[in-house]
Amino acid sequence: MAAVLGLVILATGCAVRPPESRIGKISAGAPERWIASKAAKAGIDQDWIKRFGDSQLVALVDESMKNNPDLRIAAERVRRAEAVARLSGAARKVQVSGKINGQLQKQRFPGFPLNLGSNTAEVYGASLDVNWELDLWGRLRATQRAAMADKQAQEQDYRAARTSLAAQLAKAWFALGEANEQIGLAQAAILVRDKTARSIRERFTAALEGGLASQLRLAETDLAGSRAALARWQAERERALRQVELLVGRYPKGNLLSRRVLPKAPAAPPAGLASELLLRRPDILAAERRYAAAGSRFKAARLAHYPSFSLTGRRGTSTDVLHEVLDSRFGVWSLSGGLVQPLLSGGRLRQEAKIAGHDEEIALRELQRIVLRGFGEVEQALVAEEYFAKRERAVAESARSAREAAEAAIVDFADGAVEALTLLSAQDRQVQTAFQLASLRRMRLDNRVNLHLSLGGDFKLREQQ
Repeated sequence: MAAVLGLVILATGCAVRPPESRIGKISAGAPERWIASKAAKAGIDQDWIKRFGDSQLVALVDESMKNNPDLRIAAERVRRAEAVARLSGAARKVQVSGKINGQLQKQRFPGFPLNLGSNTAEVYGASLDVNWELDLWGRLRATQRAAMADKQAQEQDYRAARTSLAAQLAKAWFALGEANEQIGLAQAAILVRDKTARSIRERFTAALEGGLASQLRLAETDLAGSRAALARWQAERERALRQVELLVGRYPKGNLLSRRVLPKAPAAPPAGLASELLLRRPDILAAERRYAAAGSRFKAARLAHYPSFSLTGRRGTSTDVLHEVLDSRFGVWSLSGGLVQPLLSGGRLRQEAKIAGHDEEIALRELQRIVLRGFGEVEQALVAEEYFAKRERAVAESARSAREAAEAAIVDFADGAVEALTLLSAQDRQVQTAFQLASLRRMRLDNRVNLHLSLGGDFKLREQQ
């Protein structure tokens, strides 16, 4: 009996590994290089949060990693998946239970013409029961491997949630920086346009040339438009402030006051090889693990048609005296084995295997979809990066020219060389190109964040991480 139990325990101690990677199913279709970038430098930038040169942003991201509710939920899902994976291995292990029981039975013996009376019997027992299902075909192992793959998928989901949170926070911080810049531009435009309107009003009052009523109304309209723009961007700043606080895990009081403006776009990160994306992006790795888990479950469903073997052992005592229930002199033991072969199940096993097969096919198509989407996001971000840089240079040049034209128009208007319409038009172009440049810089920074995400770049905030 002891030798058998020792053999059972030894057999159940064999380690089970997660299923092998199945990324090879879709790696053949991966491009050799990115279409939108000639650079094929390997590696990934793990310091991209620091690259923006804003220590306050780094501190906020660090705080969000600890306090953001969504990220804490994702972490709890990982811990739950670990518990499920451990639970899935319980079916392969020896099941041991202890039992103490007692029975009091009275039996009557009626007879004719004599009454034979009755008999009362007491039976007490204690036992240690051992049960083990021999996983000869690997059905239980396949189920356990599927649960382990699910756990790995949850770990990749946590990585994706972590980087997504950092990206959302960076974009909200850039929106706050843009709002600060736009507020400054709107306030400057109000000062200039108010001065222009007063100058035109003076000419109108004095009936000088260039002081027509229509020009005065246009100047007042531009001034009111600048005030409306100021109110709009003040509201946008309040919204961005609260969005940052929510992402960090604080109550949205709007107390996170900051006068930070937009940083300069840092150098573009290395795009790496296209094939590296399959081994780096957490959403692709999570989809691959779910595909592997579905394959293991399909295997387990097919193996359910095979017979199952179980081994049962019992050792204990049996006596009719309660105080002798733990006395080894009254010991009993038994050892038995059994085989169960499914014969008729109403088609349940066949349909379960068919459903598991469909689940595996769905997981494969989902993996293919996520891979294609990942390649598309990288190509789009790379293309956008190139054209954002060109647009920023062109709009910056346009803003410089508009500013110089507005300054010259002010001088010419004071000298009477141009009419008010020319001055108003020059000032409007200066204001609009300045607004456009600030928005374009923020859009380029957002696209840079998208590029890091699409490339699967993780991040570190401290060296020990």
